[in-house]
Amino acid sequence: MPSTPRNPDYDTTVKDSFARQAMMATAGASLAEVSAGQCIICAPIRASMTQQHGFGHAALTFALGDSAAGYAALTLMEKGQEVLTSEMKINLLAPAKGDHLRAAGRVLKAGRRLVVVQSNVYAIDGEVETHIAALQGTMVPV
Repeated sequence: MPSTPRNPDYDTTVKDSFARQAMMATAGASLAEVSAGQCIICAPIRASMTQQHGFGHAALTFALGDSAAGYAALTLMEKGQEVLTSEMKINLLAPAKGDHLRAAGRVLKAGRRLVVVQSNVYAIDGEVETHIAALQGTMVPV
């Protein structure tokens, strides 16, 4: 389990930060769950976010996975701190097809200078859930 939150009001901090994200608003994304060291973000697969074959664009998949991991890291920061992505690797496992995407981010290790994070993205098509991407990266507290 990741470290204990250092900001007792981390839930509000994450929600306020998410509300300022124009990219997430453009994608129609919403926060589904926020807990210590974890965050889930969902977004519909809109026609405006697809690639030439009609699948959700990899940029949408990456943005959701990166944001879910980043907000998971933010839950463990001091009040007034933020995080920035230093690096993020993605493995695209399957096409993003269906109704919406769900990105589940979590903290693997929370250090003072670096926070190692992971995120998994799933495409939801009716009752079928497909694991479409795995991300791992590093967040830097600022």
